Amino acid sequence: MSYFEEKDPEMDRYLETHASNEPDILKKLRRETYQKTTQPHMISGYQQGRLLTIISQMLRPEKILEIGTFTGYATLCLAEGLAEEGRLITLDVNEDLAYLPRKYFGESRYAHQIDFKIEDAKDFLKTTDEIFDLIFIDADKENYTEYFRLIKDRTRSGSVIMFDNVLWYGKVLEENSKQKSTQDIKLLNDLIAKDDDFENLILPLRDGVNFLRKK
Repeated sequence: MSYFEEKDPEMDRYLETHASNEPDILKKLRRETYQKTTQPHMISGYQQGRLLTIISQMLRPEKILEIGTFTGYATLCLAEGLAEEGRLITLDVNEDLAYLPRKYFGESRYAHQIDFKIEDAKDFLKTTDEIFDLIFIDADKENYTEYFRLIKDRTRSGSVIMFDNVLWYGKVLEENSKQKSTQDIKLLNDLIAKDDDFENLILPLRDGVNFLRKK
């Protein structure tokens, strides 16, 4: 089956039963996300969540930045690898949904390490002087290239950046696409591939993750 065709639920079950266990708090959060939000597919989910956790645990980052909190599933996955005194800043602009991540952040063992801000990410990046070890971006696609431009100076050699949804349901293969979001994602992927400051690989997990390491 092609990656861009409808996913095989049996294969998904196989992949999940052969991956590390999902912590109970994430099971609860995933269930409540599907019960209480109108676009639950936006959640990172089991497989991608375990990837985020493993990468974070390998890096043991002191500082993590997440752009696009949604209900906080990816946030908690990333937090699993934080250094003992590490800090995670997660940014979103959806005040109406903020109660849900706040609830689960407060229940988690990482409550004192997560700084959840209702703030435009571009404004934050233009004013902060912090350097991040790990950055995960899953937000408004039309600003992906601007985020990439702004985060370059907020990283150091060895920092890891991940952009989600970079295959855009296979639409990146379309030539002369008229959809703005598709154009923006294709431009991002092109910019990253040509940037000599980074090594990168697009992982075809779910809707694609562009995985970057700063040289």
